[in-house]
Amino acid sequence: MSDFIFTSESVTEGHPDKICDQISDAVLDALLTEDPESRVACETVVNTGLCLLTGEITSKAKVDYIKLVRNVIKEIGYEGSKAGGFDANSCAVLVALDEQSPDISQGVNEADDINNDLENNTGAGDQGIMFGYACDETPELMPLPISLAHRLAIQLAKVRHEKVLNYLLPDGKTQVSIDYDKGLPVSINTILISTQHSPEIDGIKNEEKIRQKIKEDLWMKVVIPATEDLEIKPDIHKTRFLVNPTGKFVVGGPQGDAGLTGRKIIVDTYGGYARHGGGAFSGKDPTKVDRSAAYAARYVAKSIVKAKLAKKAEVQLSYAIGVAKPISILVETFNTGVISQNNLTELIKKHFDLRPEAIIKEFNLRNLPKKMGGKFFRKTASYGHFGRRDLDLPWENVEEKAAQLVEASKVFL
Repeated sequence: MSDFIFTSESVTEGHPDKICDQISDAVLDALLTEDPESRVACETVVNTGLCLLTGEITSKAKVDYIKLVRNVIKEIGYEGSKAGGFDANSCAVLVALDEQSPDISQGVNEADDINNDLENNTGAGDQGIMFGYACDETPELMPLPISLAHRLAIQLAKVRHEKVLNYLLPDGKTQVSIDYDKGLPVSINTILISTQHSPEIDGIKNEEKIRQKIKEDLWMKVVIPATEDLEIKPDIHKTRFLVNPTGKFVVGGPQGDAGLTGRKIIVDTYGGYARHGGGAFSGKDPTKVDRSAAYAARYVAKSIVKAKLAKKAEVQLSYAIGVAKPISILVETFNTGVISQNNLTELIKKHFDLRPEAIIKEFNLRNLPKKMGGKFFRKTASYGHFGRRDLDLPWENVEEKAAQLVEASKVFL
């Protein structure tokens, strides 16, 4: 299929599911900051007036969970007149956290394929499959639809926080459809933005007039700024632009819909453009390969594309609980590779150490929260874990690895 339209979506940090992801990762950051060896699997639930923390945690750290939760909710924007039925100061916060199962802990602490080095002595925290992906559609080597959807969501939140559009409330979603010709992105077909807003704007109460004002404001303050540096730009006369298609979006956030950690795994990754192993990221410490190995798979895929060994690369890793080395490694280049996929797999095995402890060490995952002032993983919990231009993420820094692959691949050319 060479001519098609592909669509991806993003959500703002005020979306109920994203509130949960940020709280779960704020818990992770706080625990790792005090105790880098913490084992964390934290899940969050929000609904009208309620936030529940649950899951399994083993740590020496002492954290005021209730204060932490309220601070996250407040920073997102759910407070006072902008609370929209979910206020950081008045919502109930329930904490129901247990310790990690000793059966899981045993497998992580002492791998089945053990020898005397630390990397082999740490098993994967669970079984599972993880995918990483990269392509040359954007400078950050991400698919254009999800990259643009994130740009719009980030800008939507920015104009809310900076009170450029003072009537905006925290909940919001973006969606972008891109036209492809011969497999290459050529134009923006449709932009959809749904944003929570005040019931009255500048004295306007009529529903249709409110929607029209929001539409005009979003085009000027969100769409144009978010896309001004792109080669492919939206065209007011050609790009279909939809805003709040139901007519209004006043009731939102946890008052409008319950939220759960881990329900936005496609938003977190590649917008559906690549396959997904099914595991969520937020609230999980680095021994959970759902998270750390997905970061490593992106690192490998991006290194391949950065080295110009393929225009597109998808990498699959699989793990068994308590076993350090991946069970399998698969690379797919969709007929864009300059060397064979078998040769690429050889290069991956030689130049990337994909055991859990080696990944943790390579990216410094246990120590980054403390190094970054107690906030690292939470920043990845909205607007995607990959291709971030606003964050310095170690799995995105592939220049050195790409140079190694360029040199090593010469034997196959």
